[in-house]
Amino acid sequence: MGFAEVVGGKQEVWEYAALVTSLDSETLILLGQLYRDRADCENAFDELKNHWGWGGFTPRDLKRCRLLALSVALIYNWWSLFVRLADPDQPREVITSRPLLLHTIARKTQHAGRTTLTIGSTHGEQHKARRAYLRLAQFFARLRQNAEQLDTVQRWYRILSEARRRYLRGRQLIPPARLQPV
Repeated sequence: MGFAEVVGGKQEVWEYAALVTSLDSETLILLGQLYRDRADCENAFDELKNHWGWGGFTPRDLKRCRLLALSVALIYNWWSLFVRLADPDQPREVITSRPLLLHTIARKTQHAGRTTLTIGSTHGEQHKARRAYLRLAQFFARLRQNAEQLDTVQRWYRILSEARRRYLRGRQLIPPARLQPV
């Protein structure tokens, strides 16, 4: 249902929606959460289409089209994992995370067997980028301490568990039995 009103010579339009249901209040709250979750899923497809270029390539042969689609999907997945590791508690859209975390200049130096990566950012909110990169460095330092005890699959599951910490509520993912080394 929509309403229009002319205010100061300018037309303003409002839309209203009403939900009439016999559901109890707990179910209604669950319905609202399901609606928000659906919107979160749609955001990923919107990003792939509008910010990663998944909606515009049309080569004539199927092999090239599949290669481009798989490349975009792989890069999107890697970037999503990186951003989640940088800040697992806050979902970040690509339109804000790429300028924040990619528009940096880095210098790698080595001295006395130690490698140092110095990162400088020109972003207006560089304190957020600094916090994210420090968090990444601390996580990988902790992982490195335990890495000798873990095989490759177990390390990946630790990385994925950290990236999805918000949803797992601190639990660790356990590799399926067929992926665990014998």
